[in-house]
Amino acid sequence: MAAESRFLTLNDVAEVLNISTSQAYALVRNEELAAIKIGGRGQWRVERDKLEDYISRMYTQTRKFIESHPFVDAEADTAD
Repeated sequence: MAAESRFLTLNDVAEVLNISTSQAYALVRNEELAAIKIGGRGQWRVERDKLEDYISRMYTQTRKFIESHPFVDAEADTAD
């Protein structure tokens, strides 16, 4: 059984997050997701741990958003 690679390509990141490769590139370029450029052609690589950190931060941000923007059931408001 092969060990998991430490680094992911932007294509791999896009697949994990279910987004396009250009969206993954934008996350890197906007410094939302830490990455490094490798080699003469400047291939982007994202460390697995950095991707997991990003996902964790997004869960925290989403939780805070939900807490400050509670869901209001429109039908329950009009039933009174």
